[in-house]
Amino acid sequence: MKQQHTEPADFYTGIVAESYAPLKSFSPDPAVYAAFVREAGGPALELGCGDGDPLLALRRDGLDVEGVDSSADMLERCRRRADAAGVSVTVHHQRMEALGLPRRFQAVFLAGPTFNLLPDDATAAAALHGIRRHLLDGGSALIPLHVPSPTPADRIGQVRTAVADDGAELRFSLVSEERDETARTQTALLRYERHGAGGPTAVERPWLLHWYPRSVFEELAAAAGLTTVSVTDPDGNAVADDAAYMVFRLRAA
Repeated sequence: MKQQHTEPADFYTGIVAESYAPLKSFSPDPAVYAAFVREAGGPALELGCGDGDPLLALRRDGLDVEGVDSSADMLERCRRRADAAGVSVTVHHQRMEALGLPRRFQAVFLAGPTFNLLPDDATAAAALHGIRRHLLDGGSALIPLHVPSPTPADRIGQVRTAVADDGAELRFSLVSEERDETARTQTALLRYERHGAGGPTAVERPWLLHWYPRSVFEELAAAAGLTTVSVTDPDGNAVADDAAYMVFRLRAA
């Protein structure tokens, strides 16, 4: 049965937001985004800033960077982390495809392929138009994208665990996965569990990824007034048109 899409604003709540940091297997390198902001110029905006990586590191470096995220729970975790670290940070609770901030920026970026969470081309187009509206003329955007691979069958059902701040055990597993090559979507049913004081709790939520051929994304960007400057791998090297991971550098036309 086809899984329903859960908006990121609703997905990253409660136990899922609590589990995000302890269970994540990758953290973006702040130096990559600091270099982009310094090259493009400030002020800068991180889309999908979540609980503060790498936003807080960039603020510690004195860079003029704000953040935006659709999840109130993740932003609350970001604020708590900032307070604990003595870092001043400005974050906004808005959806990427419905940006309406009082400021324009010289640089806009996503620290990883969070753009893939937008469910279809129409939503992506709205987000790209929002990015253009919030960029100063000549400003730059950095958008990583990837094409997800189907999960090997032997990994479905495997459980990963971590420990929460209060000592509770957090568990994560992939229950099932569906892929639609025509719609360019892959939807995973994810299970999150918390075992601690008060007894166990668990939720299952569908997590959708939507991917783009290079030509499709460039057309969407151009329609929004964004010119493609370069398309590279994470290390800045040129990539083939069918690469599974691409970093798009765009400029406000």
